[in-house]
Amino acid sequence: MSTIRGEKKLGFFTRVLDQVGSGDRLRLALEQIVHAESFGYDSAWVAQHHFNPHEGGLPSPFVFLSHVAAHTQRIRLGTGIVTLPLENAVRVAEDAAVFDLLSGGRLELGVGSGGTPSAFATFGRNPADRSRDFAAGLRVLRQALAGEPLGRNRNRLSPPAPRLAEAIWQATFSPTGGTRAGRAGDGLLLSRTQQRSPRTPNLTLAEIQDPIVDAYLEALPAGVSPRISGARTVFVADDRRTALRFAEAGLRRAAAQFRAAGQIVLGDTLPELIAEFDVHLGTPEEVTASLSADPVLERATDLVFQVHSVDPPHEYILRSIELIATQVAPALGWAPAIGSPAPALS
Repeated sequence: MSTIRGEKKLGFFTRVLDQVGSGDRLRLALEQIVHAESFGYDSAWVAQHHFNPHEGGLPSPFVFLSHVAAHTQRIRLGTGIVTLPLENAVRVAEDAAVFDLLSGGRLELGVGSGGTPSAFATFGRNPADRSRDFAAGLRVLRQALAGEPLGRNRNRLSPPAPRLAEAIWQATFSPTGGTRAGRAGDGLLLSRTQQRSPRTPNLTLAEIQDPIVDAYLEALPAGVSPRISGARTVFVADDRRTALRFAEAGLRRAAAQFRAAGQIVLGDTLPELIAEFDVHLGTPEEVTASLSADPVLERATDLVFQVHSVDPPHEYILRSIELIATQVAPALGWAPAIGSPAPALS
C-alpha cells in the first residue's frame, strides 16, 4: 500500500441541502463557498441531483457554479458529479468549456454514473444501462474536449477546451472503477460513505476504499501524477455537545428519509448512526484524531469535507469551515496557498 507524498489540497463540498427554501439554499451555498475561499480552501464542489429535494438541491451545476465564479477569485470549482448517463455528452463539453472560460480556468470536471434510479425514467433512460451509457458518454466527452471531430458532420467543440481533458475526475464505488479512472489518467473521486454488503456489514470505509485506491494507482500510467479526492462527512464545533446536538437531529432525519425510500438503516442510537453514516464530528482535536486514523486520507491528494448528513444550520457550517481550515486540515498536511492565508479568527 503506497502513500501519496506532497502537500494536501483542501476542498469544501455541498449538496445544497440547507433546511430552507430553494432560493435560500442556493444563496447559503454561495456564502459557504465564498467563506471557504476566504479561509484558503483550494476547491469547492457541488453535487447534481434531480427531482428529490432531500437528496440534493441542485440539478444544474454549471449554472450555479457560474454564479459562484462571479463572486470568487481563486478557488477551483468542481462538479461532484455530473450524472453523465442522463446528459448529452457534447452539451456537457460545451457547458464545461464556456464555464471554464468565464471562471478563468477554474473548473474541475467530476463525472459519474450516479444517481437516484427513479430519476432515470423521467429522462427516458434505464438505470440498468447506466454503466454502458456512462462509458459511451465519457468517450464522447473526451473526444469533444480533445478537439476531435464529432458526429457525421465532423464538427469540433467551440469554444475549444483542451485544458479540461486534464481536469476530468471519475467517481466510483468499486476497484473496477478505480482501474478505469487510473488507466485514463483521470482523478479519482471517493465518496464520503458507502453502503456495506450484507456479507461484510462491519467493514470500515477505509477497508472498502483502500482497494479502490490500490486499483487506481496500479492502473495509472507512468509519469501521470495521481489525483485522489477523499471526501468525508466532517462537522467541527467549538464543543462536542453542540456537535452531537445537531448530529442527533440531522442523522435521524437522514435515516428516516433513507428508510422511507426503502433503504436499510441498521442503526438506531446516535453512536450507531454516526458510525453507519461515517461521520467525523466534535471539537477540532477530536476530529483531527478521527481523520488522522483514516488511512485513505493519508493517501489522498485532496481532502474534501462536507457536513451532510448532519446538515447543521448555516452559521454552524461557516464555523466548521473556519475550524477545519485553521485547526484540523493543517494537522493533516494542508497549508493555504501562498497569497491566500487563512484569516485570523476573532
